[in-house]
Formats: sequence, C-alpha cells, structure tokens
Amino acid sequence: MTTTSPNSRAGRKEWTAFAVLMLPLLLVSMDVSVLYFAVPQISRELHPSSTQQLWIFDIYAFALAGLLITMGALGDRIGRRKLLLCGAVAFGAASVAAAYARNAEMLIAARAVLGIGGATLMPSTMALVRNIFQDEKQRGQAIAIWSSAMAGGIALGSVMSGVMLNHFWWGSVFLVNVPAMVLLLVLVPVLVPEFKDPKPGRFDLLSVPLSMGAVLPVIYGLKKMSADNSVALVPALSIVAGLAIGAAFVHRQRTRREAMISPELFRNRGFGPSIAINSLATFAMMGSAFFTTQYLQSVLGKGPLEAALWSLLPSISVAFAGPIASVLVQRGANRAYVISGGFVVGAVGYGVLALAGTDALWTVLIGAAVLASGIVMVMALVTDMAIGSVPPKRAGSAAALLETGQEFGGAMGMAVLGSVGTAVYRADVKDTLPDGLPPAAVDAVRETLGSANAVAERLPGRTGDLVLDAARDAFTHGMQISSLTGATVLIAGAVLATVTLRHLRVARTTTPAAAGTPTDTGTDDTTDDAAAPTTASGR
Repeated sequence: MTTTSPNSRAGRKEWTAFAVLMLPLLLVSMDVSVLYFAVPQISRELHPSSTQQLWIFDIYAFALAGLLITMGALGDRIGRRKLLLCGAVAFGAASVAAAYARNAEMLIAARAVLGIGGATLMPSTMALVRNIFQDEKQRGQAIAIWSSAMAGGIALGSVMSGVMLNHFWWGSVFLVNVPAMVLLLVLVPVLVPEFKDPKPGRFDLLSVPLSMGAVLPVIYGLKKMSADNSVALVPALSIVAGLAIGAAFVHRQRTRREAMISPELFRNRGFGPSIAINSLATFAMMGSAFFTTQYLQSVLGKGPLEAALWSLLPSISVAFAGPIASVLVQRGANRAYVISGGFVVGAVGYGVLALAGTDALWTVLIGAAVLASGIVMVMALVTDMAIGSVPPKRAGSAAALLETGQEFGGAMGMAVLGSVGTAVYRADVKDTLPDGLPPAAVDAVRETLGSANAVAERLPGRTGDLVLDAARDAFTHGMQISSLTGATVLIAGAVLATVTLRHLRVARTTTPAAAGTPTDTGTDDTTDDAAAPTTASGR
C-alpha cells in the first residue's frame, strides 16, 4: 500500500474544498437532462425548427465531448484551479444567456458555451481531487462519492427541471446554475490550492482540432444512429472519418516530444484497461436509461414530473454503492474481483429488467437500482485506479481521457441497445396491430412508442386501446431483449476486468508535500523521476 505521512492526510479544509468541488460536477451532470421537460414551453415561445430543436439538445454534449481532452491538457499547463474558475465564469454567463434567450439561435449558442464551460469544469474537478487527497484511502473515498454524485446528478436534473417549470418560466432551469457558480468563484480561491505541471512544455495547438475531429464525428454518428434507429450511410461515414482522424491524433501523441496527451499516462498497465472498463460501464448505464425513462411515461402513463420523481428512487442505492466498493478494496479485497462483482451486480439488474411486464413499476425500479449500483461500483474503482496511478501533474489529462471514454460509452450504449429494442418493437408491432388501420397510422405506430401513443389518442374507442396495448407490449418486449443483451455485455465486462486486472500491480504516485496547507506554493513540483511509485497488488 502507499505510505503516507500524517500531514498528507486531508483535514476539514480539504474535505470542505471537496464539497465545493462537487457543485460544478452536479451542475454539469444535471445539465445533461435539465431540458427534458422544458421542450414544450421552449417550442411555444421560441418556435425552433425540428433541426434547431435537435441542436438545442445535442450542442451541449458535442461541445463537452469535443473539448474534454483539450481542456484537461490545458488545465495541466495553466493550473486546474485557474481553469476551473474560468469555466465557472463561462458556465454562469452562458446560463444567464440561455435563460433569457430570445430565439432558438441564441439558445443554441448559449448551450454551446455551456458545453465549453462544462468541458473545463469536469476534468478540473477530478484532477483537483487527485491533488488534494494525497492519502490513498481518502482519495478512494472521495472519488467514490464523486462517481455517485455524477450518476445521481442526471436524475436530479430532470426532477429539478420539472419542479422549476411547475412554478416559473422555462429559462429558470438554467438560472439554477448561477448561484452555484458565484459560490464557486468565492470559495475556490480560499479553499482550493493551485496545481499545475511546473514544466509543461509548449502547448500542441495542432492536436486541438485533431482531438475534436476524432471525437465529434464518432459521437455524432452514434447519436444519429440512436435517433434514427438504423445504420445509415452518413452516420457510418462520420464514424469512419472520426476513427481515421483519431488514428492521426494517436500517432501525433506517440511521436511528438511535447504531445498534448503524454504517452507516460499509458506506462502504467492499468490506465488503458481503466478507460475501456469505464466506457463499458457507461455503455450499460445510458443504454438502460434509454428504456426506463420511456417505460415510466409511455408504458405506465405517468406524467413527466411524476416519472422523474419515481426515477429518483434508484439513485438512493447509488449513493452507497461507490463508497461500499471503496471500503471493500481498502479492507483487502482484490480490486479486480470487486470490479468484476460490480459488473455482475449490474448484469443482475438487467436480468430483473428483463422480467418486467407492461405493469411492473417496482420491477423496473428495483432493476434500475441494482443495475446503477453495480455500475457505480465499477466506475468508482476504475476512476480511482486510473487517477491514482498517474503522476499528479498529468491528472487533468487523465481525467479528460476517462470522461471522453464515458461520452463514447454512453453514446454507444444508446445506439446499440436502442437499436436492438427498436428492431424488436417494430417486428412485434407489425404482427399485432388491429386490421383496417390506415397505412400512415401503421407507419407512425411502427416508428416509436411515442408516435403510437399519439396515433392511439386519435383513434376511436376500442381501436385506439388495441393499438396502444400492442405498442406497449412490443416496447416492453424490446426492453426485455435489450436488457438481456446488456446483461451479456456486462458479464463480458466482468471477464475482461478479471483477466486484465487480476494480477495487475497498480503503481501509484505520491507527492511529498501535503496539499492545501497554508504554505502551499500553488504548484505540484513532483517530476516523473521524483515521484515515489509504490505498488499494491490488485488493490
């Protein structure tokens, strides 16, 4: 285990700083889902076209995913606290601009700036956690809490949106960010010391467009496939183009002396597998959300706010999952086996979802809770392993790579599992719809469950009920098959984690000085050679 001196353990000030750093994490994750319920009001007031409405949703995720790598590397060079404060200003200003947007174009632009701000906040918070907590046990606890909060923030965002919209206008869902950003700007300079690479070298400007060109086309292609529920030429070409640019980006990082992403990150054999395993975990998390949110509203017929409140229940178990996994490892359990166990727990959750019928609220909630708990166990441990194993001066880049992998995994999960469920839905509906429906109605019903609900409302009496029953049965069957597919993927993930991590000796680096003390100079002076690597076999 890592040896730490007594003064390297975090005290009240460091834990208070950590609590402050949770604010941007929660807000960035909440902004993923905060618009879910605001769309009808935005449509009435701003009159966006269908294309503009799509960009209002997607531009945030695109800007966030495309700039994570750049911002992580930039934070290592200019200072994580400085980048965090710049991001807070941008995020707060963009929130005000989004809240008072007068047209769709202004809202799209504001959401883009929100994504840019989010790209600075996410890797900065994780990197600062790595620097603040020098003690391995405390860092594991902090990252476990961090992972649970990130997972819970998405569910909290939809509930917050519903509550605000019940009392205020649609722009209020963005103004929630402003007080938190002001608090961040006041408290971070007081509580959080600055950390950066003291000898960063020149910033590789050409790698910025290369990294964006590698990430954005792939994310776009996956999202497009998920939305269209098919493999079309343009999304496929977009993915291929992104992979080609990604190959050029990787080559530049491996051959350039002052690369944006230092090859030393991958010298520890656990770092690469951590990114892959974390992406697989996000694949499962987002893939299940694709179905459970629709099930609550379109199958069970619950209103948006009621559905969001029900969806909070699984988050209760998530709050404990990460810390429990961290405690198991700290008490001597092999990290690889705990990670594999988390995948197995997630697979069991998918198995419970596969048992759900068309009137199975508690089955779905229990399945979602078990699934999310297992996934958060995995994410907490692999995040701690990846961040703890890299030199502190590279923590920003490491965090950015992890989070970029999460974006890929989430998009892939929605595309793959969504496509499986849609294929089953369309095949079932085709054979179970009542005879005599107009061709246009049949086509609309086969498109999505939401379209089927709209068609059923326009049909008279018993015919509408038969259409709705057929669509709900087909959707539920699609969710069952997708859940079995997801369970299979997670079992494969458990095998992967066992094989790649079981005998891995996780090298960890420490800094000799305690972070966050009143005499902190503001920089991390540890160099690669000066770092004191220690090993913990599988733990």
